[in-house]
Amino acid sequence: MSESTTAERPPEPDWLAMTTEELVAYRDAENRFRASSAIRAMTGEPDPGATIRWEKVALPGRELPVRVHRPVTGRDGEGVRRGGLPLVIHVHGGGFVGTAVQCDWVTSHVAARLPAVVVSVEHRLVDPDHPLSAAVDDGWDVLQHVVRHAAQWGVDPERTAVFGESCGALISALAALRAREAGLGLRAQVLVNPAVDVTGSMLDHASAAEHAHTPTLAVPQLRLFQRLAAPPGSDPRALSPLYADDLTGLAPALVVVPTHDPLADHGRRYAERLRAAGTPVRLTEHAEAPHAFLSLPGVVPQAAAARAEIFDFLRASLADLG
Repeated sequence: MSESTTAERPPEPDWLAMTTEELVAYRDAENRFRASSAIRAMTGEPDPGATIRWEKVALPGRELPVRVHRPVTGRDGEGVRRGGLPLVIHVHGGGFVGTAVQCDWVTSHVAARLPAVVVSVEHRLVDPDHPLSAAVDDGWDVLQHVVRHAAQWGVDPERTAVFGESCGALISALAALRAREAGLGLRAQVLVNPAVDVTGSMLDHASAAEHAHTPTLAVPQLRLFQRLAAPPGSDPRALSPLYADDLTGLAPALVVVPTHDPLADHGRRYAERLRAAGTPVRLTEHAEAPHAFLSLPGVVPQAAAARAEIFDFLRASLADLG
């Protein structure tokens, strides 16, 4: 979870033949690269209007790092008078790899400009010892913890949203479902290039065949993720928001889909299901953008437009209604 000034990107492995040791070694090297200054030209510079620091959240049976973004103005102005700043719980993409640092460009911007407190979850990464359910629990438990300790965090629990990218969007979508069941009122959910199906049909969507080997995501990586996410004996449907029995009464959603993405149809189908259930949803598509484009503003120009629409959606959703 620490940042370094220099790092070298590891060579692409044989995804389907990786041993556990090779997976761990690869993701450690890759995450050092993603957290280094060497990649900032691709992932973008953080907004200077936000402070960024690592903190730890004590959860049942574990302590979890979170990357906290706060506006430089801290608790000034409207947020204080109304009981705290809005809260955005963010989850990075990657699944079996990834770090909150790779998302600093968008998360710091939301914190600085909204303004809001953005807590980005450094969840347990998926591997043979930690199936996807562990990461899902991490996202939900951090959300509950911060809301329960709202005063300590300087946030308004009545103005809370979840925001995730790729596997992080899956974790965020499941958090929104859990929030409804728990009576925790979310104002919004933002799902960017979401992976919402880890069942046997994960790769049966047309976009998976059309964009099977893109530079930022390829089918072999998805097959590895699918294998690790739901090991034998687990229920992949329980981890697949696309197949949730009931999508009514959820927080309004913004679903952001890059069109050149194996998972593009995941987002489209989920938006369709949300709309059919009566949950307010806005689906936006970014032509020719690849998977993970929001974390690559230095090389994918569509990222700027996506960040603007996410900001506008959150600003409207988290407005103080008092």
